[in-house]
Amino acid sequence: MSVPNVGVLGVGQTPYVNRRTDVTFPELVREGAQLALADAGVTIDDVDAVVFPLAPDALTGTGNGERWCIEALGAAGKPFMRVNNGGATGMSAIIAAWTHVASGEFDVVLVAGAERVSESGSAQSVLNKMWDVGYERPIPLNTITMLALSAVRYMHLYGCDETDFARVTVKNRRHAALNPVAHLREEVTVDDVLASRTLAWPIKLGDACPSSTGAAGAVLVSERYARAHGLDPAWIRGVGQNTETFWMNDRVGPKALQDHGDADALATAFQRAYAQAGLTDPTTQIDVAEIYAPFSSVELHVIEAAGLCGLGESPKRLAQGDFALGSAGTVVNPSGGVLCSNPIAVTGVARLAESVLQVKGRAGAHQVPDARVAVASAIGGDHQFYSTLVLSSDLEDIA
Repeated sequence: MSVPNVGVLGVGQTPYVNRRTDVTFPELVREGAQLALADAGVTIDDVDAVVFPLAPDALTGTGNGERWCIEALGAAGKPFMRVNNGGATGMSAIIAAWTHVASGEFDVVLVAGAERVSESGSAQSVLNKMWDVGYERPIPLNTITMLALSAVRYMHLYGCDETDFARVTVKNRRHAALNPVAHLREEVTVDDVLASRTLAWPIKLGDACPSSTGAAGAVLVSERYARAHGLDPAWIRGVGQNTETFWMNDRVGPKALQDHGDADALATAFQRAYAQAGLTDPTTQIDVAEIYAPFSSVELHVIEAAGLCGLGESPKRLAQGDFALGSAGTVVNPSGGVLCSNPIAVTGVARLAESVLQVKGRAGAHQVPDARVAVASAIGGDHQFYSTLVLSSDLEDIA
């Protein structure tokens, strides 16, 4: 079945920082929306519907935060939908907006949201509550220990070590230093990362993302709208989603449903997006990968799930200098990625925004030369929800 084309006409991101005390949450949401609308050259009056990404309310210190943002967005009287898929929230919202447009129901849809993690007091205390009370929370599981288990398993499967994880951080910090909206922009060395405080072995502070505050938005349009107005958006060529078990116990041990060291369910989401886009060889057809990896160890298995190299090969490729700005082949996270900015509710929107900037040649100092095709991904929950997108600068065949 042929799917109607959907374009991304404009994107916007505020700088990501620790805390914003100069604006309320609705005002911050409005900032991101206005940046996206201005970039698209439209106003809220041109928007048919709004999709609002908002991860757990407690992260922003509110309850049902979407309710007090409708007027700030100027969206009263328009269809409005909130989306919450944990860390995948932003990209799930983009896919919901894509569905709105691809269905033929709407021509112009705004995705706009924000995150004020600092308002929660302790993001970890909020995130820790996602696990089952009776069986898994007492272990204790949290987002860091969950991914430390995955990192240990990856080390066991493929023989990598903490230095391999540190190289991911070094690459992404070098990229983020060129990105004016990135949260962590200071370059670091492998020794700096290895010397940082251990959070849950083998993950150290230098391997971990920041808790970021900021806003992001995007304007999606139908092909008929773009052609009627003589516009040249970036195009969403494929979308993919997948889920896996909630239970960590089902990912470890001899009876595991899937190996916790790999990212098989995410790989399926990538394959679904590639099939829709007609993308057959990720190693040669993708110029940019903006992938969700809040810890350095995660980036290794996400690179492999995206099909950019074989299982267990990403540490060696990174050590050779691959996946970095200036290298041949796909550049991974030229923005610095989630490891350098993680405004949870809109982190997936940021992955889309950075991909759009790349394929339209507008990424500035962190631009990948001649980038035409990009892939973006997001992960949410306890690594349970997966979303992927393929974008290109035009509608010509990718193959």
